[in-house]
Amino acid sequence: MRFSFVYCLLMYITYKVYQIRRSAPKSLSSLSLGSERKCKCYNGYFINGYVFHTEEYGQGRKTYNSGVCVKGSTSSELEVDYYGRLEEVVELQYHNEQNRVFLFKCYWYDMTDRGIRVDPHYGLVEINSKARLRNINDVFVFAKQCQQVYYTYTPSFRKDRS
Repeated sequence: MRFSFVYCLLMYITYKVYQIRRSAPKSLSSLSLGSERKCKCYNGYFINGYVFHTEEYGQGRKTYNSGVCVKGSTSSELEVDYYGRLEEVVELQYHNEQNRVFLFKCYWYDMTDRGIRVDPHYGLVEINSKARLRNINDVFVFAKQCQQVYYTYTPSFRKDRS
């Protein structure tokens, strides 16, 4: 049986709180109880100096604030940047007012050669917007991990045939 990281962390914290009993800080005790069953969803969120909006909220606006990039690495120690579009902003509240976590639910693009290409001269990242990252279980990331990116269409190099 395979357990998720979140479940294992929750069990570890619960065990540690049980070991130290009443001397555990309130913040640690509230984490061991897990998040509340209710969560709040928002159209936008300000973090890391960026204003993020969900893609639905941003439709028809002059600014584009739903592009997301998360710097990451793989198990093979390769650095991989993950690109996506913000679909939802979710706030998880724990049993203590100070313990709140903001998560972004994102539509992630495929980061293989099929979905991404980096221009060697300019360093611009070109993404195939139709190539979605498949077999992904974790569509959520911590809002603190995200940087904002802007997506635009690549100009055509073919002559227009009017």
